[in-house]
Amino acid sequence: MKESQSKFIDLRGLKYHCRTWGDKGAPKLFMLHGFQDVSASWQFTVDALQRDWFVIAPDWRGYGLTEWTKSDNYWSLDLLGDLDAILDEFEPDLPVLLVAHSMGANTAALYSGAKPKRIHKFVNVEGFGGPPSRSEEAPRRIAKWMQQLVRGEEQRPYDGFEDFAERMMAENPRLTPERAAFLVQHWGQQEADGTVVRRADPAHKFVAPLTMRFEESVACWKGITAPVLWIEGQESGAAINASRDPERYEARLAAFQNLAGVERVAEAGHNIHHDQPEALAALIEGFV
Repeated sequence: MKESQSKFIDLRGLKYHCRTWGDKGAPKLFMLHGFQDVSASWQFTVDALQRDWFVIAPDWRGYGLTEWTKSDNYWSLDLLGDLDAILDEFEPDLPVLLVAHSMGANTAALYSGAKPKRIHKFVNVEGFGGPPSRSEEAPRRIAKWMQQLVRGEEQRPYDGFEDFAERMMAENPRLTPERAAFLVQHWGQQEADGTVVRRADPAHKFVAPLTMRFEESVACWKGITAPVLWIEGQESGAAINASRDPERYEARLAAFQNLAGVERVAEAGHNIHHDQPEALAALIEGFV
């Protein structure tokens, strides 16, 4: 495995952790993780990269080694402010190469449309975006959010790292024992009673009381000027949506005015960076 380094920066009131690989003088490649994930999940993809890169991968607020917020809630748009500050920290002057997965990809797509001059190329890995919101759902969603504020949320405890790894492999049969054992050491932290819980603030599990309208997301996507490579797993929800509702799927793709290509990775689900990191790395380098 390629060795990673940790850098902690003061960012918007939080102690933010960024994991880096490679020499600082090499071309920079930013990698953003998804929901309930951490920066170390990119290890297998980084190992498969063939040329020299300086890879920068943050743990989003409330994940991994980044500090939790002092409030009892997280707002998805805060990630846009965090990303802007991270890019300014590591690459303040030049447009960046951005690779992002799932929640990180949705964040990156909004950012790339809002600040198009900051992005040189964007690799969107499973960043399909959410479903169109319906105003009549707002009362139920807000009520559930308030209920969660009162009762709180918890991360599920596991008997140990081995138990955690077995659970991850049960949820994703493509995850090898070696990769699962590596991931849970970064996903999990051991409590005083010996159990292991995920390194993620349970408040991330709260529903969003107010959501960004889907039309607003599309407007941001249309503002992206950088070339975009869309990558999805052949067995993922994105691929399923494409077959179930091809019109809606094509409409989302059409929102990216500079779409360089759509790649579907065989024998991969949503977490392509776990299932087929070698194929993902080859697609990334072939594009950027």
